[in-house]
Amino acid sequence: MNNSRLPPSRSGFKWLAALTLAVIVLAGASCASSGDVPPPLKTEAAVDLKRFMGSWHVIANIPYWPERGKVATRDEYTLREDGRIDNVYVFRTSFDAPEKRWTGVSSVVPGSNGAHWQVQFIWPLKTDLLVLEVAEDYSWALLGHPGRKYAWIFSRDSRMDAALYADLLNRMAGYGYDRQRIARIAQHADQVGQPGFQ
Repeated sequence: MNNSRLPPSRSGFKWLAALTLAVIVLAGASCASSGDVPPPLKTEAAVDLKRFMGSWHVIANIPYWPERGKVATRDEYTLREDGRIDNVYVFRTSFDAPEKRWTGVSSVVPGSNGAHWQVQFIWPLKTDLLVLEVAEDYSWALLGHPGRKYAWIFSRDSRMDAALYADLLNRMAGYGYDRQRIARIAQHADQVGQPGFQ
């Protein structure tokens, strides 16, 4: 009997699937080790969560769809009794529009010195947030993402002078970010349309 026309056995399919998966994994590992993809961003910051709480103006970010087109944006953080953080994103769609608020919750990753958060605004979606640096007086902060997809520059003050902003951009570049991807957010009406602003 000629077995060449018989369909492969189930065990044959499983073996082929396992081989295919192994090839994909090895190919991915090869690409990752080729230097084309930088290693995931990590943080070594130590964050005093109580001092970090309160209101932060979003001075700049890498524009992405939920925050794109917003002005006068800020994040408001409140530490809860269960150790999680109430996370409120406040924004306007224009300076003539009313203020709106989106409410989420953040959990601090154990062992991260308060610097690695998992943020959730819509269940079950979560994203990782890294506090990369915070000023000694907690007047500004740099936040990022392990894959460098997102970045934020925060300030307690709604205005930031050009020299400090340039310094913070340079610091972000030191974490492997492309400075050109980060753009300022108008916190005041006179900033709309100015160079460097979204």
